[in-house]
Amino acid sequence: MAATVSVSGGSSSESALTFMGTGCSSAIPYPRCLISPSHPPCHVCFQSLSLPPNRNPNYRCNASLLIDYCESDGNHRYILIDAGKTFRETVLRWFLHHQIPRIDSIVLTHEHADAVLGLDDVRSIQPVSPTNDIDPTPVYLTQHSMTSLETKLPYLVKKKLKEGQEIRRVAQFSWNIIAEDCNQPFFASGLKLTPLPVMHGEDYICLGFLFGDKSKVAYLSDVSRIPATTDYVISKSGAGQLDLLILDSLYKVRLYIFPRQSSHHL
Repeated sequence: MAATVSVSGGSSSESALTFMGTGCSSAIPYPRCLISPSHPPCHVCFQSLSLPPNRNPNYRCNASLLIDYCESDGNHRYILIDAGKTFRETVLRWFLHHQIPRIDSIVLTHEHADAVLGLDDVRSIQPVSPTNDIDPTPVYLTQHSMTSLETKLPYLVKKKLKEGQEIRRVAQFSWNIIAEDCNQPFFASGLKLTPLPVMHGEDYICLGFLFGDKSKVAYLSDVSRIPATTDYVISKSGAGQLDLLILDSLYKVRLYIFPRQSSHHL
């Protein structure tokens, strides 16, 4: 289920947030819960099939947020945070429903599959050109994520053709490196975003983002622990009082390693 939240009002001339997905890496329902149910069965996964996705809070795609940023001149810019494995499904289900015409820029929290594997499908919403002669969609990501994508999705990153190589239609991106630093904000489609490093496990840094002038919003996904520096930035004594904190946390105890011990997916 996708939900839209107005961050400065309710009219078409206001900015808004749409949750494209709020599920785990495998999304909800979790297939194993359906094909090999536990006893008792996973209530969340079974309930996720009881209603159509647009009316079902338990049917959830990979975590992703769309920022509908309304500029001072009334023009709207559409900024997507993460494009994971379920990106194509979110386009078919929610872009039409919420009348989202395009994506102007993409911001990545990290380089895991549930945040980046939908990048290939971005071509399906870009203008069609047999020679790839279109304006690329800006993508903002850390150097670590960039290095990883050069291996995972090299055809989206390394565009220089070798002699005799055929032009293939793929998504067109311009890659922009951002810092894992709260003190180095950046702009995506006119919107200022401040990186918020958080721990994704104790050996991996994932980014959240602070944005908004009239309304301050902090978006933190895939979080296991919030470091002191980030905690300060989103506190009253840091950036000031938040209007909205969006927190997507990992299991405190990793029950998903032993699925039979877990009675449901959150």
